[in-house]
Amino acid sequence: MHNKLLFALSLCRKAGALVMGFDTVKDSVNQGNACLVLLASDLSPATRERVVRFCQNEIETADMPLTQSELSAVSKKPVGVFAVTDENLAVLCRKNLDACAASVKEERP
Repeated sequence: MHNKLLFALSLCRKAGALVMGFDTVKDSVNQGNACLVLLASDLSPATRERVVRFCQNEIETADMPLTQSELSAVSKKPVGVFAVTDENLAVLCRKNLDACAASVKEERP
């Protein structure tokens, strides 16, 4: 399931609809371009809180089950904060996040 999420993020990047890095994501949210903000699983609690604060419940934020190292397959460097700027691609990412969460629940007894 993680591969499908990585594929969705890669698609977003190729389409020019993926913003990466804290400052650029914050700018995208402030400009009203972000549809979904995604956070790496190993993001620091302080950074996570700052992201949630600047999204102010206006932009959905979601935790990914992927670390910054795993996400470097898409970003080419360790990045913990992403924003999807296309609504259709954001739907695809949400769908794959839900599938990842469901598979984790199935694995637990």
